[in-house]
Amino acid sequence: MMDQPSILEIVEVVKAFLEQRAMPELKGHTAFHARVSANALGIVARQLRDGEAAAAKEHAGLVKLLGHDGTIEALNRELCLQIRSGAIGLETPGFKEHLAGTTKDKLLIDQPTYGGLRQFGKT
Repeated sequence: MMDQPSILEIVEVVKAFLEQRAMPELKGHTAFHARVSANALGIVARQLRDGEAAAAKEHAGLVKLLGHDGTIEALNRELCLQIRSGAIGLETPGFKEHLAGTTKDKLLIDQPTYGGLRQFGKT
């Protein structure tokens, strides 16, 4: 059985190759596509590294907000229905914090250099 390298390590090595070796030698559309590919691999790496913890945190926030358990998809659907009906709004205790925390965690995976993360205290 092979234990090494992990999927995360493979993704990180391919991303590093693109950024450090391939991209400096590429021009035009090919350089652009290599940059897009490296960015996509960065998202995959961050999702592999941090996605499970972010999802667990989101799930816990939804359970606390809605008062019962369920799948993250079902809880998010219910949250949307409750927002739409007016049962949950910005004045609902814990709602703003849940939205801010979930948004921050998603941005840290999708686009960690996004300037708006500063408002969340990211360093």
